Formats: sequence, C-alpha cells, structure tokens
Amino acid sequence: MTSGRRRVVVTGAAAGIGRACVETFLEDGWQVVGLDRNPSTELEHLTSVACDLADTTSVAAACAEALAGGAVHALVNNAALQVNKALVDTTDDEWAAVMNTNVRGAFECTRALAPALASARGAIVNIASVHAVATSRNVAAYAASKGALVALTRAAALELADDGVRCNALLPGAVDTPMLRDGLTRRPHPEGAEGNLAELRDRTPLRTVASPHEIARSVLFLADGERSPYITGQTLIADGGATARLSTE
Repeated sequence: MTSGRRRVVVTGAAAGIGRACVETFLEDGWQVVGLDRNPSTELEHLTSVACDLADTTSVAAACAEALAGGAVHALVNNAALQVNKALVDTTDDEWAAVMNTNVRGAFECTRALAPALASARGAIVNIASVHAVATSRNVAAYAASKGALVALTRAAALELADDGVRCNALLPGAVDTPMLRDGLTRRPHPEGAEGNLAELRDRTPLRTVASPHEIARSVLFLADGERSPYITGQTLIADGGATARLSTE
C-alpha cells in the first residue's frame, strides 16, 4: 500500500454505483478495497477481494483481508440485490437473499470494521434507496431492506459516535445502472426499456436520470471527514427532486 493514502472499503464494487465509487475515490487519492462476487484487478491502488455479501463466512474473510492491508478510513455499504416480484409471489428464499445481501451484509461489514474505523475516526456510508421512503409495486423485499438499512444507519450513528465514527445513508433515486435497466425491461412500453427510461426522465423534476458517478460524488462527500465532519445519522436523498412532488399532482 502507498503510504499516506486513506483507505475505503466498497462493497458491490464491480459495477454500477459501486464501480463508480471505486473510480471516484481513486481519483480523489484514496486506496480502495473492493468487495464483490466478481473481483477486478485492472485499476491501480484497487485491492479487489472476492466476497458474497449474502454469505457470513465470505464477509468475515473479506473483512479480515481488508483489515490486514492497513487502516480503514471509510466503509461504503453498496452491494444490493433486487427481486422484481409481487409481495405475494416472493418466496422465502428470495426474501432472505435480498435481506442478507442488502442488510445483513452491511451489518456484518460494519461490525467487523468498526474498530478500525474508530482508530481512524472514519465514516460509514450506506447506499440505501429512495424506495425506503416512497416505493413502487413489485419491489417489496427491496423496499423493506432499504428501509431497514436506513434504520441501521441511525442506530450505528448513535452507537459509534463516541468513537468519532460518522454513519450516514445516501438514498439514490433513478440511476442509470444495469439494475435500473433490468427493471425497466419488465414494464411494457412500445419502445422497450429506452422508452421507459425517457418517460422516467420526463417525470423527474431535473429532467434527467443520474449517472453512477454523480451519485458517487455524494458518497465521497459523506465519507470524507474533511468535507462533512459534522454530519452523522442522516439520510441524504439524491433523486433529482422526485420525492419533492406530491404523488397526487
């Protein structure tokens, strides 16, 4: 590891918002430890670790490997799984898989890395979702998991404050990721997913769908103690203004 660089652990680091976070932190001069089921080694200053966030043993081993590399100044709990099914059609296994990946994995990473974060007076950023506060049909497990992650954020912020560790949640709205596009393919539209994406842009007050890197810059802000030293226990919604509008309007 290069001396003097702050280190951040990012889960779900291979694609989407996670990959954008890796690149954004690297550009800002951090060392990055990326946890993902599909590790990548092509970026300098990235330590890539194979990890299934839904598997307790895998999480413990990945966190131990991260700790072996040196100090940890920030943790970004980003890994997520979404099941697009009606609540009554969602199986026990599907519900468990979403909860284990989106909530238990974040809890286990937080627990394992808390002592190192305390030593560095670092920060945790949990990537929740706007679905924690306003949701849609057929994503009950996902919405419930993100609501739980927001509650975990508040609890962790209180419990870790004595050690100087800040914990906040970022709630993205529509972000142009493979997960979003996969969901849009499931909605009927004459022009397919692109037509749905265009309608989504039109319904968003800022008339745009965020790029993963736009979200990653907000993650960096919350993770960096020099940029946000007095912010903890908060939820920052990054949705282009979508939840500011009355649903009946």
